Amino acid sequence: MENTVIDPKEITSEDFLPLLGTDHVEFYVGNAKQAAYYYQSAFGFELVAYAGPETGIKDRCSYVLQQDKIRFVLTAGMQPESPVSQHVLKHGDGVKVMALWVDDARKAFEETTKRGGEAFMQPEVLKDDDGEIVVSGIHTYGETIHKFVERKNYTGAFMPGFEPRSSQMKIKPVGLKYVDHCVGNVGWGQMNKWVEFYEKVMGFQLLITFDDEDISTEYTALMSKVVSNGNGYVKFPINEPAEGKKRSQIEEYLDFYHDAGVQHIAIATDNIIETVSELRKRGIDFLYVPDNYYEDLSARVGEISEDIALLKEQNILVDRDDEGYLLQIFTKPVQDRPTVFYEIIQRRGAKSFGKGNFKALFEAIEREQKLRGTL
Repeated sequence: MENTVIDPKEITSEDFLPLLGTDHVEFYVGNAKQAAYYYQSAFGFELVAYAGPETGIKDRCSYVLQQDKIRFVLTAGMQPESPVSQHVLKHGDGVKVMALWVDDARKAFEETTKRGGEAFMQPEVLKDDDGEIVVSGIHTYGETIHKFVERKNYTGAFMPGFEPRSSQMKIKPVGLKYVDHCVGNVGWGQMNKWVEFYEKVMGFQLLITFDDEDISTEYTALMSKVVSNGNGYVKFPINEPAEGKKRSQIEEYLDFYHDAGVQHIAIATDNIIETVSELRKRGIDFLYVPDNYYEDLSARVGEISEDIALLKEQNILVDRDDEGYLLQIFTKPVQDRPTVFYEIIQRRGAKSFGKGNFKALFEAIEREQKLRGTL
């Protein structure tokens, strides 16, 4: 099957949900204090804000971490009956909120709910001495939420209810720049339903389609479609399992997460060799691709600026499309359950998602599944 690719900039219909980018990603975790330490020490995020019992929030605590344009919120429940604690009990540590930065959170809520979006929270105005923020939200796949955050009248560290905090140790960023895309895993036969949701409810466009011929190995397969908002700032690939001889990574995710949810977050860097080298020094585990991947790399992807020996040393993959090339690598899961992981990506013109690397990556994941006894 030919991949269908659409440039979002060619779309001329009115964008009823203009997005300025990703505002933040909120994780529900078992221990937010320790998770915050991990992201500061391993990934180079700065602590910028905190909310919890000390700030008048009794049922949870949240640490806000930032690196360049990326903002992560790590939230833990204070009691076992807390919705946060119940979420962690079922799913393990995982993404609860993908918050989108908008100019008008009321209009975003009105436009999406009138098109069929299920309300999570009505528009709410939050105020403190630094101004006001408007937040609204709708449900998406599984228990995942999209919040719409309007912050044009706010100058504080994060939002009302949080107080500024700074890291207690010296933080050295690793060169992470912004969220490139967030990938969701959904159940059997659910991919098209959620693609339609993003098209109808949020005005996204189908950007590219991969079928089980594109994404498969001898043993496993999946199907994937990528949707993008009008200006291309926000992209959501959506995966579902496909029939194979053995259990795919998507099935494994669903078995351990017990629902649809965010599988991985791709984060952009301007120098992937330096970023990955530093992450490795800090103990981040990456998937391993055998050295023979690099034997015909130049023939497959043509001329690139990077030294192939250095890419091989760091186990970084390369793929090319009509616009240019990209470099990418995937971490192993960052919590005990084999669910959420990260992709580090550097784009040198390419707008695609590394189709040429799918087979090598799937085989790498299958090796990990085999070790876990879940293939």
